[in-house]
Amino acid sequence: MREGGLGAPVRHALKWREDEFTNEKKLFDELERVFDLCHGCRRCFNLCDSFPRLFDMIDHSPSGELDGVAKKDYWKVVDACTLCDLCFMTKCPYVPPHEWDLDFPHLMLRARAFQFKNGKTNKKQDRLTEMDANGPLGVKLSGLANWASKRENSLTRPIMEAVAGVHRDVALPQFAKQTCRDRAQAEPVNVNTAAPAAGRKAVIYASCFGEYNDPDIVLDTRAVLAKNGIDAEIVYPECCGMPQLEQGDLARVAGKAKSIALALKPYIDQGMDVVVPVASCALMLKFEWPLIETQDENVKALSLATYDATEYIVDIAGKEGLAEGLKPLEGGITAHIACHARAQNMGRKAQELLKLIPDTQTTVIERCSGHGGSWGVMKEFFEIGMKVGGPVFRDAAKVNSAYVVSECPLAREQIIQGMERKDKHVEGPGKALRHPVQLLARSYGL
Repeated sequence: MREGGLGAPVRHALKWREDEFTNEKKLFDELERVFDLCHGCRRCFNLCDSFPRLFDMIDHSPSGELDGVAKKDYWKVVDACTLCDLCFMTKCPYVPPHEWDLDFPHLMLRARAFQFKNGKTNKKQDRLTEMDANGPLGVKLSGLANWASKRENSLTRPIMEAVAGVHRDVALPQFAKQTCRDRAQAEPVNVNTAAPAAGRKAVIYASCFGEYNDPDIVLDTRAVLAKNGIDAEIVYPECCGMPQLEQGDLARVAGKAKSIALALKPYIDQGMDVVVPVASCALMLKFEWPLIETQDENVKALSLATYDATEYIVDIAGKEGLAEGLKPLEGGITAHIACHARAQNMGRKAQELLKLIPDTQTTVIERCSGHGGSWGVMKEFFEIGMKVGGPVFRDAAKVNSAYVVSECPLAREQIIQGMERKDKHVEGPGKALRHPVQLLARSYGL
């Protein structure tokens, strides 16, 4: 690709197994190089808190340049990065193939890998990221867990803040009463064999959020595919490792990539597409895993077979056409284009999908909600995330649609909470529907 082209920037494989990746001097040399380039450009000032922190430290330093900033303060910039990828995908003029070869999010990831190697991670946050340990227990004790995690619970939330470091005001995901796979087995669907896309073969990777927190996102995706002639099995070998990526535990992520790719290999060998309803997980399978586990053929094959759920349904609409029966939705839709959907470089597939619903007004917001996964729930970062997401909350409150959805369910809950701070509330059927595909299911009457 020529420099200055309109294609996606080039992203290099992460050489995380090499000693120099976590060599302190080489890391800080690269941080200094990149921070100085960012200082001279400043196009990313309005994306997240990393860049204002960096620029403020430089501007208030004795020299007014990066050489006036103490190296120990570089960690303040690293800590504020949510790995949303927006600077790399949408703002930075120096990404590869530019000779300056700047990849800010992956440099922050490298810094976190250094922290992880040296035992300097947030232990409280680490415990929160163990989705396949916390999830089954949360489902089993969902009544108690959901009561304890409610924001209005003045008994438990201060304790959670003190013990687990979770901000007492953050809206936490509720646990489902049954796992997604248990519900899928108990709730079979009828496949519309007369649909134009009948004959396609797909499997749905549920993700930990779909398996333990909101199975409806996954089950509604399955229902829409069934309506369009596709009998999609729901699978969940384990969490994709995005929470561990955020912590810099790249060996753990690599292990997950290999084991999940191996588990999904039989489906891919049968010619099935892998459909992922959560954008962050789709990003991992498509793009992050092949850069971490570069030599595994199963990982490569899975990457090529993976579709984000909105992307897959739009592909059906464009190639075979959707099954008939879509009806308008009253009250309008606000659709948030999630950061990790944008990072997939697939275009605004959520918007394209919602345009398929007839006679329904859709307002699109394309800016970071500020959540950042496990980062956004911690006491020290929650209000920063709410500040970053402020423009999204303002625009969503101004429109005040009956439905507010995002390809990232955590971003959607952040937006709802931000709207509530502006005295705007989503009620009725729109309250529980988080994902664009769920609105297509509702439009179908599913």
